[in-house]
Amino acid sequence: MKKSTLWTLIIVMAVTFGALIVLQVRYLTSTAEMAEKQFDDGVKISLIQTVTLLEENEALQYLAQTLESNKYVQKRPGTSRQFSRTDDLRISDSVRTDWNKRQTTPSVKLSTGHGKATIEQTSKILREKFQQNFSRSKTILDQAVFNWMKETEGKNINERVDFNELDEIISTYLSSNGIELPFLYSVVDKSNNIIYRCNKSIQVNGKPNTDKYVQKLFPREDSRREAYIEVVFPTKQNFLFGSLNLLLPTIGVILLTLVIFISTISIIFRQKQLNTIKNDFVNNMTHEFKTPISTISLASQMLQDGDIGKNPVMLKHVSNVIKDETKRLSLQVEKVLQMSMFEHERATLKLTEIQFNSMLKDIISSFSLKVTSKGGEINTLLKAQNDVVVIDEVHFTNVIFNLMDNALKYSDKSPILTIETWNEKDSLCVSIEDNGIGIKKENLKRVFEKFYRVSTGNLHNVKGFGLGLAYVKKIITDHHGTIKVESEIGLGTKFIITIPTLKIN
Repeated sequence: MKKSTLWTLIIVMAVTFGALIVLQVRYLTSTAEMAEKQFDDGVKISLIQTVTLLEENEALQYLAQTLESNKYVQKRPGTSRQFSRTDDLRISDSVRTDWNKRQTTPSVKLSTGHGKATIEQTSKILREKFQQNFSRSKTILDQAVFNWMKETEGKNINERVDFNELDEIISTYLSSNGIELPFLYSVVDKSNNIIYRCNKSIQVNGKPNTDKYVQKLFPREDSRREAYIEVVFPTKQNFLFGSLNLLLPTIGVILLTLVIFISTISIIFRQKQLNTIKNDFVNNMTHEFKTPISTISLASQMLQDGDIGKNPVMLKHVSNVIKDETKRLSLQVEKVLQMSMFEHERATLKLTEIQFNSMLKDIISSFSLKVTSKGGEINTLLKAQNDVVVIDEVHFTNVIFNLMDNALKYSDKSPILTIETWNEKDSLCVSIEDNGIGIKKENLKRVFEKFYRVSTGNLHNVKGFGLGLAYVKKIITDHHGTIKVESEIGLGTKFIITIPTLKIN
C-alpha cells in the first residue's frame, strides 16, 4: 500500500470517527437536557397543583363555614369547624354536590289544558325563583370571601397549612407526574427564614444535588406574610445519569471500535516499518555476502596460478584469506539463522547442567585476545557460590559473546570490561559492564527490539542488523531468566542477567 493511500485512509477514518463522536456527544447532551427539562417541568407542575389544592381547600373551608352559619349546611353532631385531612382532600366534590342538591329548582307540572297564559306565568315564576337563588348564592359567596380575606390576613402560614398533609400532597402530585424520587422540602418566608423543614433521611451515592424548586404558597394572594415551598431532590443526578443507561452500550461500542481502529493503524505502521527494516536487512545481507564471496572467488583464482603454488608465503597468505572470509561468511549465515529463530515462539534448547563460572572463564580466555589487541583489559569478579545452572551451553555462550562483542564495538577508547557473578536467593546474577559510549535513556527501552539499532554517533564502523540483543533477550527469556540494562552517555553500559540456579540438596 502506498504511503499516500495509507494516510488518506487514516485521515478519512479519523474524520469519520471524529464526526461520529461529536454526534454522539451532542445526542447525549440533548437527551440529558431533555430529561432534565422534563423532570423540571414535572416538578413545577406538581408544585403548582399542590398550592392550587391548598388554596382551593382553604376557600372551600370558609365557604362551608359560611353555609353552616346561614343554615345552608346542617352541621353533623360532634363535628368541629376544622376539616380532617381526608375531608380537605375531598372537600371540593362534597361541597359542590351538597350545593347542587340545595339549588335544585322545584318541579313544576304544566297542564296543556290551560292555554298560553299558563306557560308564560310558569316561566315568570321560574325566572323569579332563579333570581332569588342566584342572589342568595352571591350573598353567601361574598360573605365567604370576606371572611376568608379577613381571617387569613392575621394568620401565620403554619396555622393555614398542615405540613404533614403538605408532604402527602406533594408526593401524590409528583407521583402522578411520573416523578418517584425521594425529596426534601421546607417552607420559608420571603427573607429565606425557615418556617418548617421536613425531617427525612435520604441515602445518596456521591455528591447530593442541591438544586431547589421554589413555589409561592397562595400565589393569588397579596400578603405581607409571603411563604414559599422549597423542594430538593438529592438523588436527581443519579436519576438523570440512570436515564442515559441505555445509551452507555452505544458509547462502549464506539470506544471499542476506536481502540480497534487505533490498534489496526498501529499494527499497519509497525508492519510497514518491519517491512522497511527487512528490506534494508536483505540489502545489507546481500552486500555482506557479496564481499566475502568475491574475495574467496578471487583467492580461488589465484590458487589456480602455478606460480602461487611455488611461493609458500603467498600460498599461506591466500589460504588465510580464504579461511578468514569463510569464517566471516559463516558468521553472516549464523545471523540469518538467528533471524529465522525469531519466527518460532521458543528456541530449541539442549539443556545441560553447567558450572557457569567455569564456562565464563573459558569465554573470557578466548575473548581476551580481541580486548588486548585494542589495548583494553577484562576484570573478573566471579563471586557466585552456587553457579550450577541448567542451560543450553551453545546458545548461552553466544549470549555472552554478543554482549562482550557489543562492548568492544561501541567503545571509543581502550575498552575495560568488568565481568561479575553473584547469587541472589535461588538465582545466579551475571553483569557485563563496559566503559563505552553509553546509550541514551530514550533508547534503553528499545535496545532488545528486533532490527532496532541505536545510533552510534561518530562511530561509523559499527555494522550489524539489529538482531544481537534481540537474540540475547529471547534466549534468556527461554531460560526463564531476565535481563536489564543500565547506561549513561559517555560512561558506559551494564547488562545484568538473572537465571535460576539448580537447587542442591
